[in-house]
Amino acid sequence: MKLKIKKGDTVKVISGAAVGQQGEVLSVDSKKNRVTVEGITAKKHVKPQSNKDNPDGGIIDVNKTIHISNVMLIDPSTKQPTRVGRRLEDGKLVRYGKKSGETIS
Repeated sequence: MKLKIKKGDTVKVISGAAVGQQGEVLSVDSKKNRVTVEGITAKKHVKPQSNKDNPDGGIIDVNKTIHISNVMLIDPSTKQPTRVGRRLEDGKLVRYGKKSGETIS
């Protein structure tokens, strides 16, 4: 199945602990249907390690993944969340916003 959200898209979280937050998609895992969104983080407890970035240990923020069904694409023309459709234009399959009907690059 082809996913309708790609790396670099701006999305809004519509359910879960981070509901209402917006950010750019950093990565997409198509096998697990999960996306990593900029600014959506979780706390992680890290032990002290001598050869790593954090030798003292402590609590750090790490980007967490969200299921793709919990995010909605922000339409670039209207700046509102919209569902995404796909249609043929000039022999190519392109994405478009269902609210505005405009093509999304």
